[in-house]
Amino acid sequence: MSTSNGNGNGHRRVRGYSAWSLLRHGLAPSAWPRAWHEHELRGSYDAVIIGGGVHGLATAYYLARDHGMRNIAVLERAYIGSGGSGRNTAILRSNYLTPEGVRFYDRSIKLYEHLAADLNFNVMFSQRGHLTLAHNDASLRTMRWRTEVNKLQGVDSEVIDADRVGELVPHLDTSAETRYPILGALYHPPGGIVRHDAVVWGYARAADAHGVHIHQQTEVTGIDVAHGRVTGVQTNRGRIATPVVLNATAGWSSLVSHMAGVEMPVQTFPLQAAVTEPVRPFLDTVVVSGTLHVYVSQTDRGELVFGASVDPFASYSVRGSLEFTEGIAGHVLELMPSLAKMRLLRQWAGLCDMTPDYSPIMGPTPVEGFYVDVGWGTYGFKAGPVSGEAMAACLAEGKPPEIISAFGLDRFLEGRLVGEKGAAAVGH
Repeated sequence: MSTSNGNGNGHRRVRGYSAWSLLRHGLAPSAWPRAWHEHELRGSYDAVIIGGGVHGLATAYYLARDHGMRNIAVLERAYIGSGGSGRNTAILRSNYLTPEGVRFYDRSIKLYEHLAADLNFNVMFSQRGHLTLAHNDASLRTMRWRTEVNKLQGVDSEVIDADRVGELVPHLDTSAETRYPILGALYHPPGGIVRHDAVVWGYARAADAHGVHIHQQTEVTGIDVAHGRVTGVQTNRGRIATPVVLNATAGWSSLVSHMAGVEMPVQTFPLQAAVTEPVRPFLDTVVVSGTLHVYVSQTDRGELVFGASVDPFASYSVRGSLEFTEGIAGHVLELMPSLAKMRLLRQWAGLCDMTPDYSPIMGPTPVEGFYVDVGWGTYGFKAGPVSGEAMAACLAEGKPPEIISAFGLDRFLEGRLVGEKGAAAVGH
């Protein structure tokens, strides 16, 4: 990126992307302006956000746009989107189990629906519908429970039978002779997929336009705390003085919080995924099976993206495994036998920070000025916009807004858990 030494306290005019600008660049070739800029690392900022993924960048954007705070630094130890934001399967939905979760994720869906226009950046959001399959009576009961909770919160969800599932996804084996017959499904029309790197780039470009400094290759090595409050952060490029620090990391959130003397009830697990060669589009919806621990969607380019539940052991490894490949292939073929000839192109893994109740930890901590937006498990990317909006308000006002009040760290001491395991496990 090009270097800019602007004052960072004002709004930078950004040339918008449009059909006219595309035509003008085509007729009179010239270099497109850089989407975001490099800056010298200052000795102090009004707020420092650790983590250059969708959560950190969205928080910086809304903090600058909605609350007028410009002197903000986003620190990323590698490149933006290199963590969970670039390793997820980019599935969006809001059909959760608890009223708190449903309201929260539904707000994110609403923000995603207008995000491309808001950021002037095509994030390729495709609302193609989301199916969570039920293979037994217990699963159907849970689906009906979730449907009623969703409807009470104004979210479009319904339980459909196997025949309707077959109409929506003709390649699914909906016969009664399979090992795990499909009895029905929770159908969630607003769900879909998005281009995860486009979301990251869009937020980075928009935050930069509002004066936010994005520092890549900048690793936080320590957090300074004096008399119970944050005073600064230590990095591989020097110290930064700041009264406000937000931990918006994934995979390493417990280690970063430990630097400030705050312990997180979080365990980190690898989550693997894989993608096939591209084929002609045939899968219009996202398909999830909690019983088979598998989900599948098809990208705009035709690849099938497969995923499963987190690995059964805590680890910081992001290496793929043969066990995952064999397991995911077998389960996918139980659902769609006609995919047997397709070739797998690659697989990868990301790190998921799991909390005891499968809900995130958001808001202030016992250390004044130190905030967290962590514990996102396998469901963090779909919450990026609403998390950024809510955490920006939290940092600006010093207290969490109502939409995230249930997700505070103190709930684990007070026994106010927000149990989402029934809707979060493999239910991407």
